[in-house]
Amino acid sequence: VQLQASGGGLVQAGESLRLSCAASGHILSGTFMGWFRQAPGKEREFVASIRWSGRNTHYADSVKGRFSISRDIALNTIDLHMTSLMPEDTAVYYCAAAYSATYDYWGKGTLVTVSS
Repeated sequence: VQLQASGGGLVQAGESLRLSCAASGHILSGTFMGWFRQAPGKEREFVASIRWSGRNTHYADSVKGRFSISRDIALNTIDLHMTSLMPEDTAVYYCAAAYSATYDYWGKGTLVTVSS
């Protein structure tokens, strides 16, 4: 499985941004696809996940109501639509895939910077 995240950039607080994770390889419908982030000086944390089938979404409490994860079937991507961005959302965002209990495949991150 190959994963490539894109869509990061510099935005102001309150604005929106959409990240996209292009996925290729053998991915099963039940595979969990997740978005994680790592802020400067902090550990990587879970943001959101969805099954490759497009079902079963989960969100970290810190992003519930502001972020939405979805699958674009036509483009074969997992997208993270981020709204009402806050400076504390500043981080490198990574997409990952899990066939079992752990995320085994990771893509390179994309940087999101939110200015106040």
